[in-house]
Amino acid sequence: MVYKLQEKATGKIRAGKYFKTRTGKEREAACAEVELMNSLHHPRLVQCLAAFQSQGELVMVMEYMAGGELFERIVADDFEHTEPASMQYVQQILEGIRYIHHQGILHLDLKPENIICVSEASRWVKIIDFGLARRLDPAIPLKVLHGTPEFMAPEVIAFEPVTFATDMWSVGVICYILLSGDSPFQGSSDMDTLRNVTASEWEFEEESFAEISPQAKDFICQLLQKEARYRLSSDEALEHPWLQSAGEGTTKALPKEKMKKFLAQQKWQKTGKAMLALTRMSLLSSKLEGRASCPGPQDKEDLGCSTEDEGCLSLQQISEPSFAEPQKDQVAGDDSHL
Repeated sequence: MVYKLQEKATGKIRAGKYFKTRTGKEREAACAEVELMNSLHHPRLVQCLAAFQSQGELVMVMEYMAGGELFERIVADDFEHTEPASMQYVQQILEGIRYIHHQGILHLDLKPENIICVSEASRWVKIIDFGLARRLDPAIPLKVLHGTPEFMAPEVIAFEPVTFATDMWSVGVICYILLSGDSPFQGSSDMDTLRNVTASEWEFEEESFAEISPQAKDFICQLLQKEARYRLSSDEALEHPWLQSAGEGTTKALPKEKMKKFLAQQKWQKTGKAMLALTRMSLLSSKLEGRASCPGPQDKEDLGCSTEDEGCLSLQQISEPSFAEPQKDQVAGDDSHL
């Protein structure tokens, strides 16, 4: 869970991501994400500022961005959405992806919800949520089976080794939706969507792409390739003619109706999954009734600490941080480059 925090010493607003660390496995996963975030310092990525732990919980403090999700910003009545604006967003996303790929890291969960506007007045965006990110070792094939169905690459669904091209597929899907409001693979259910992705059969809906340039369509085509080896790398994508022709696309405002429908459907699906999770939690709670409320010896062992371990009893900073300070664009919210 992520909460809005206020730093007592300075009054500055921060974001706090809370992790449950009751078991060794949970603590290992939380610490791995903090360690990874501590190594990523780039203006297009959310910055980690500090990390603290208490018994059964770890908190990662990050810079707070007040602009909300990119797609939510686009459908706002006071925002004029155009192809050149989309170009700028895709370029920023790719700058962040290029940086993490050069660090040997895959994000593996790129989707609209993880692209956040720095402020309401700015068109700067940052990539967030590295909970599923992994370091790629060229000598060891990496296979994963997680992500959001609409944005998962075919190799993920097939449980084949993932590469940097896996993230590039997701960028292609985001770009498709950004320009049209349509989703190239969305089905009536998650299974239907996964089948569509596996088949990798898609097309440009004539009405939705009527005002979109041929260069933009070619850019998407070179990312939504079923064979990973044929997709553009982040470096190649940034050199694509579409992104090199910034400002040359039509400035005609793109319709938002389909984008609004897409967002509404995403919220509906998220609500449905939340209700299912609550039902499962309720059933689990019923099964646990009657058990002792105090943890037994085995529970203490799983926590990896004893009652004498002060680091587990009080909220304290894990270590002297080497986290980056917020980037200047986050503080100023300047969008003069657009």
